[in-house]
Amino acid sequence: MFETLSRALRLPDLRRKILFTLWIITIYRLAAHVPVPGVDRATMQQIFTSSGAVGQLTRFLNLVSGGALENFSVMAMGVYPYITASIILQLMTPLIPALEELSKEGESGRNRITQYTFWLTIPLAIVQAIAQVTLLNSNAITGVGQVVEFGASAPLNTIAVLASLAAGTMFALWLGERITEGGLGNGVSIIIFAGIVAGIPRNVVTLATVNVLALIPMVLITALAAWLIVWVQEAHRRIPVQYGRRVRGTRTYGGQSTYIPLRINSAGMIPLIFASALMIFPGVIGSLLLTIQGNFAVRDVGLWLQNEFASGNGGTVYYSIYFVLVVAFTFFYTDTVFRQQALHESLQRNGGFVPGIRPGKRTEDYLTFVMHRITVAGALFLGAVAILPFFAQYLVPGSQGPSGSLLVDATGLLIVVGVVLDTIKQLEAQLLMRNYEGFIR
Repeated sequence: MFETLSRALRLPDLRRKILFTLWIITIYRLAAHVPVPGVDRATMQQIFTSSGAVGQLTRFLNLVSGGALENFSVMAMGVYPYITASIILQLMTPLIPALEELSKEGESGRNRITQYTFWLTIPLAIVQAIAQVTLLNSNAITGVGQVVEFGASAPLNTIAVLASLAAGTMFALWLGERITEGGLGNGVSIIIFAGIVAGIPRNVVTLATVNVLALIPMVLITALAAWLIVWVQEAHRRIPVQYGRRVRGTRTYGGQSTYIPLRINSAGMIPLIFASALMIFPGVIGSLLLTIQGNFAVRDVGLWLQNEFASGNGGTVYYSIYFVLVVAFTFFYTDTVFRQQALHESLQRNGGFVPGIRPGKRTEDYLTFVMHRITVAGALFLGAVAILPFFAQYLVPGSQGPSGSLLVDATGLLIVVGVVLDTIKQLEAQLLMRNYEGFIR
């Protein structure tokens, strides 16, 4: 990796792209410190450091916002509404015939779907902003004062807050597009990556304050987890493909052999995001049940939900359900995306076939069967990464910090590793293209 970076920095155009990417990241990090109008930062910090359901929720949203929610800045929602819109359209494509036709029209169809994603992001950003501010201002749940004036009693400030948060999301997406066009890597992923990495030094200081002797074991555990993620992310099953020969005039086309790489973990960090979002609700429900007066049975249920799901130190029940959800979402998301790709149709159109398998339905069944088998390993691996903090807290007692027993939590670690691998591959492709002489000489 360092060799690739050093070679890239010696080339003027690649060096310019790297510096441009760093400049856009700097702008985003500066914007992440601009608060929304009228925010009470002291109350926000009190909620953010709490161990209850709202504290757990704010830490999760702070991750996907790139660290901007901690100051409740205009970038507090980050690009999460865009990610939500992308997932919604991705899951709805096989269900809506018009979207399915667009997905088969090549680059123009994908550009149209991307445009729909941007349009859907705006209402989702407004809805998420309302839900986020309402939850943070709920005295029944947080037990502290309001973060910002919001609602019918302050209409002008409400409009200002919603406009600021929605504009911050669109500005973050615009910055991401600038990175994609003129920088290096996927812009949206780079912005999230920068926010996660920016929080690592603070996590190191916090964990060192809790137990300085546990810092080295935690660094080793995090490094080992990153190495395993790299190993699994790069692992794939090669399906051999043979293309038939076609004669046109005096020329012969095709006849070569290649393979289809089916990744063991093709779902990435999406199942972890889904599962993390769902695991927040039991703690929130428990907090609401505790506010009910007179009914001790309901309050006991609320107290149990609080202890198991919202205490900030998840136990056996929490991580067992978390593991099951991650595995289930991995199978669901992988199957949905794989069916949208329609590899068997693409092979048949281009005259390709899997040796020993008839084209068409038989090829589709075979590829689906193989994908389901290798997804078992990918799903179990994602589940193991998700519950790694549960085992790490027993290996390193007294090491609980903002990311459990790791310097970066499971979702953040997957994002960081995935972005680094993708960016390095793009750099290597750029270097190969510039060093390729081909038939020029």
